[in-house]
Amino acid sequence: MKFISGIFYSIFVLLLISVAGLFLASMLPIPGNIEVKIVKSGSMVPAIPVGAIVIVQPKSEYAINDIVTFGADTKNQIPTTHRIVSAREQGNATMFTTKGDANEEPDQNEIAQSQVIGKVLVHIPFAGYVLDFARQPLGFALMIALPAGIIILDEVIRIFREVKDMRRRRYADTI
Repeated sequence: MKFISGIFYSIFVLLLISVAGLFLASMLPIPGNIEVKIVKSGSMVPAIPVGAIVIVQPKSEYAINDIVTFGADTKNQIPTTHRIVSAREQGNATMFTTKGDANEEPDQNEIAQSQVIGKVLVHIPFAGYVLDFARQPLGFALMIALPAGIIILDEVIRIFREVKDMRRRRYADTI
């Protein structure tokens, strides 16, 4: 029984660390200018599902068929993740035409290379739902603070039990 509870405890701690790591990775700078973004639309289905996390990194050059994330990332605007379908030079700037895999037509507006946040290195399906929930106050409390508090409380209880057992053994040795 202790073995099974140990496995569940280990899985619980691993999941907690994973969610906390994703949360921190999306908030803190990562070496190499890597950023974590959440895909909020189905325009790249089936390549990238809604709710996926994409890990993007800026590159000096982008090629046709690269999946890139571009656009403003503010409270009111979310960046877009689409595939580059064509490129052309305009003066000293490279302009890209992009298209979501699930869209019939390419995007209406071209984007300049300077608007590209980065190339998608990898995506993690559905992890964005968890991260988005963890970013909300209630989600943070339920997914990170509460489990961390339970683990801390459990460890404190174990320490007190161990101290109590040590005192009992010391008292038994003196009798």
